Amino acid sequence: MPDLKPVLDAVDAVLGTAARPVELHEPRFGERERELVLDCIDTNWVSSAGKYVTRFEEMVAAATGSRHAVAIVNGTAALHAALVLEGVEQDDEVLLPSITFVATANAVSHAGAIPHFVDSTWDTLGLDPQALEAHLDAIAARRNGAWVNKQTGRRLRALVPVHIFGHPVDMAALGAVAAKYDLAIVEDATESLGSTLNGQGCGTFGHSAVLSFNGNKIITTGGGGMIVTDDEAHARHARHFTSTAKKAHAWAFDHDEVAYNYRLPNINAALGCAQMERLSAMVDAKRVLAERYLRAFSDFPWARIYREPKGSQSNYWLNTLVLDREYAAERDRLLGALHGHGIRARPLWTPMHLLPMYRDCPRSPLPVAEDMHTRCINLPSSPFLAESANKNKI
Repeated sequence: MPDLKPVLDAVDAVLGTAARPVELHEPRFGERERELVLDCIDTNWVSSAGKYVTRFEEMVAAATGSRHAVAIVNGTAALHAALVLEGVEQDDEVLLPSITFVATANAVSHAGAIPHFVDSTWDTLGLDPQALEAHLDAIAARRNGAWVNKQTGRRLRALVPVHIFGHPVDMAALGAVAAKYDLAIVEDATESLGSTLNGQGCGTFGHSAVLSFNGNKIITTGGGGMIVTDDEAHARHARHFTSTAKKAHAWAFDHDEVAYNYRLPNINAALGCAQMERLSAMVDAKRVLAERYLRAFSDFPWARIYREPKGSQSNYWLNTLVLDREYAAERDRLLGALHGHGIRARPLWTPMHLLPMYRDCPRSPLPVAEDMHTRCINLPSSPFLAESANKNKI
């Protein structure tokens, strides 16, 4: 049984004098956020109409490198709408990693589709392109012009890669597999605003992608999401579809399809605009914090900090401590010690295929996902934890 004190000492060396308890990921607000939110209150523009919604969309589009962005009330709603807009229908199967936050699978279910879980790779923590292709080669068949799961008879319709903890997945390889099997790609970039792969922003590799601005994300609107795309017609439909499909008119209430009231309120967008002004400084700070963690554990005998994939620049949304396989049984004891020390560390999410509502869903073999679940711990990663070492005050 290993001595856990060296782990606590290493984390303490990174966090320095940060007040305990240290939460996993917290926002920080200042005068600019207060100014823009009060402007909404003072002018009564607090709902989904208002100048800050448009400004926030423009800022996010510019930051990701997308041509268009559509502000949505939260990330789950954004992913649900994005899947429907890409043509996902009742009883289709949508492929996604088992290692992800439950919202990814829930959005598939909300669309009436069936989550189909595929294994991950330690290379990126996200979907494994080789495992995906091998699995599809084994279970997919072409029938009546569409690819179906020959085990269930259901259409294979879409692929949802997730950039886990801000680390970009191998979108080129995943895109090639998706093209081979005519799968629409909807990137779950909810954790990866500010991350790039070979200089290209996460959220710009598929036809559409979604972002999240929950309170624990690098940029927050309190609760919010975004659909981004380069397709002008698609963006126009997304905006219409998420605004109850109301036709433009000075006074008439005419709607032309069954749709959703998913638009982001102006008061939330105002908060997001102020936050976006500091995105670059926040990414810089989080990368400084990641380097501190990497140095602190560089010579550690039985654990390491996960380093961004080759060719990528990660926002390191969450810094992840990976235990050596022979020490996996110590995960919960270590979590208990960290919490007792005022460090609000967390394990990975329970893999989707182990949750009761998703246990009977189709899936590939998932040995890496199950291995990750037993060996990974996420450590406090708020950007302000590195503020003292960052020349840009955040």
